[in-house]
Amino acid sequence: MLTDKMRQQIEKDIKDNKVVIFMKGNVQAPMCGFSARSVQILQSYGVPIKAYDILQDEALRQGIKEFTNWPTIPQVFINGEFIGGCDIVTEMHENGELAALISSQ
Repeated sequence: MLTDKMRQQIEKDIKDNKVVIFMKGNVQAPMCGFSARSVQILQSYGVPIKAYDILQDEALRQGIKEFTNWPTIPQVFINGEFIGGCDIVTEMHENGELAALISSQ
């Protein structure tokens, strides 16, 4: 369940970090193919990534889904904006939108 405290922490983290990913596993050891693919794409831009392993925190796993109203993991935020999951990140990477978004601001 998304508590006020959790909502405030998520909002702060996505505001304070250019790229945030809520994923299964961590950047060094993703625990699912979709998380791995998303991290690989994001790392190709050479920007710092703030990652949260939702497998370590069931409350966060449910909370982030409520926060975005998005049912799947990973969830990627860039410049404080919810982008989506692996398919959207991959599509934006392939068509150049992701590069433009990451290089902005």
